[in-house]
Amino acid sequence: MRARITLAAISLTLLTLSACSGTTGDTAADDSAGPAAKGSEPSVKVVGSDVGDILVDQNGRTLYAFTKDKAGTSNCDADCIAVWPALTGASKVAAGPGADRALLNTARNSGGAVQARYGDWPLYYYVGDSSPGDVNGQGLDDEWFVLGADGKLIRKNVD
Repeated sequence: MRARITLAAISLTLLTLSACSGTTGDTAADDSAGPAAKGSEPSVKVVGSDVGDILVDQNGRTLYAFTKDKAGTSNCDADCIAVWPALTGASKVAAGPGADRALLNTARNSGGAVQARYGDWPLYYYVGDSSPGDVNGQGLDDEWFVLGADGKLIRKNVD
């Protein structure tokens, strides 16, 4: 039993450390800003998932919205960003297949980075998603949800 608790504590520590690595800049190459490719601007597209058609980045990584964000302003502090890295770029975010360019925008988040927004929702990754198509953050704490192409939260549970 003690070995399981120790293993769980080590795993949690490693997950937290990996989420906190990198520096806090405003480029897509910033590791703390999510998995955008170095030197490229991020893009947002729509793909099918277990909960319907959702927003993902150019690599197929799921993007989430935080219900505590209001009027396009991020309310995700440093501890939050460690688990929910923001989708950031140097200035622009491109609209990929299925994404509505009119809903895509950017704003400076609390850390000063240029964060992608879709409609009124700043966009985030979840560190618990290890592969494209994962939706492990869906519905967490009843505050984190994927977005549909219309910019609305999808509150459906993962099957």
